[in-house]
Amino acid sequence: MLPRLTVLTALAAAACAATPAPPAASPHPAPVTPTPSSGYDAELARRLGADEYGMHNYVLALLKPGPNRTQSPEQAKQLMQAHLANIMRLAEAGSLVVAGPFLDDGPISGIYIFKVATVEEARALTATDPAIQAGRLEMELHPWYGSAALQEVNALHKRLQKKSILE
Repeated sequence: MLPRLTVLTALAAAACAATPAPPAASPHPAPVTPTPSSGYDAELARRLGADEYGMHNYVLALLKPGPNRTQSPEQAKQLMQAHLANIMRLAEAGSLVVAGPFLDDGPISGIYIFKVATVEEARALTATDPAIQAGRLEMELHPWYGSAALQEVNALHKRLQKKSILE
């Protein structure tokens, strides 16, 4: 049996998803002027492409079971290994900042958060996944506004990970 995906935890995404959305009347909340004691790091904000609120645009992908689930157990295992390898490739390339499974038996299997400008770019990246190509999985894509700090999660995760998801 394959270990649960631990590239990045769904908990990190859930915590970031709890960030309140900007009010409908305005694309952003009222500005807050940082003070020297706030810890604001202009260079880090610039490097991560953060806006003045420390936020960044992403594309959120909801991973769902696809229409073709007829593979043999061995084929399903091979597709899962290829799926996990693809996740690692996208994370290493910097286009995937969060990925992880949900731990219940609900209709959504997991999430991805892509660091791309458009849903179309995210769709092209999901099309590289062998499990999606086989129809075993499918993605629902949405533009999403979250903390620019998410881009640092992969580097931090490597410092915490004892085993690879590909083992």
